[in-house]
Amino acid sequence: MLKAVIIDSSAVARGLLNTVLLDGGYDVVGQSHTCAAGLALLIKFNPHIVCIAREQMESGEDVVQEIKTKWPKTLIFMVSSEFDAATIQAAHAMGVSGFIVKPFKADTVLNTIRNVVIAMVKRQRAAMAEKDAAPDAGEPGDA
Repeated sequence: MLKAVIIDSSAVARGLLNTVLLDGGYDVVGQSHTCAAGLALLIKFNPHIVCIAREQMESGEDVVQEIKTKWPKTLIFMVSSEFDAATIQAAHAMGVSGFIVKPFKADTVLNTIRNVVIAMVKRQRAAMAEKDAAPDAGEPGDA
């Protein structure tokens, strides 16, 4: 079961997203209304997924960079009611893995997360297959 942390200043949004994720089979190990408390949850639980509200990311803290540095395998999903092309490009450049649109639609949220997880697994498998297929240089008998 994949572990998730939710960081959003809105208690209502946190509660709704929590319900969607739990019903979808995710283990929501923590929720926070601030980035600082959210990072403490990441330290404690080392989740696979972090859902973070856009306004938390824009609060002046480099929270996404910190998450990507300390937990490089954690998938980050930006949560917002509005997304424009510039926001999406900037978020991708920061390392955001996917986007969850408010108001939440359970199927859409779960499909978004599932698709990102599947894409990540495929990339990892391809990288491993490429590594396994690469000939080892300098093996005995090579000349």
